[in-house]
Amino acid sequence: MNTDQCCCTAAPIACNLDAISPSDRQRYDMLRAMLASAAVGKRELPDGIAVHISTERMPLAQLAEWISFERKCCPFLDFTIDVGAESGPVRLSLTGRAGVKEFLSQALGR
Repeated sequence: MNTDQCCCTAAPIACNLDAISPSDRQRYDMLRAMLASAAVGKRELPDGIAVHISTERMPLAQLAEWISFERKCCPFLDFTIDVGAESGPVRLSLTGRAGVKEFLSQALGR
């Protein structure tokens, strides 16, 4: 058996906004706008992007809440939050398998 192959089908690289319930849509949209405002820089990664976050504009709790919604509609993404020591920078990395970086570039208009 080839251990490089997954025994299950990978989620398609496409957003499924129906995965977020209508009752949660308003909160999700608010958090998405907050994240857009809090993004103070972006950096390309080999397999995705890293976004530098202003925690004055989006506290960590709300960032984690956004991730909890986003992983429902985009299960193909890997999320990593790096928090620097002594109130240092906060970086959100969105990464994944082949094709994710290109998807993110299109989705974020880069």
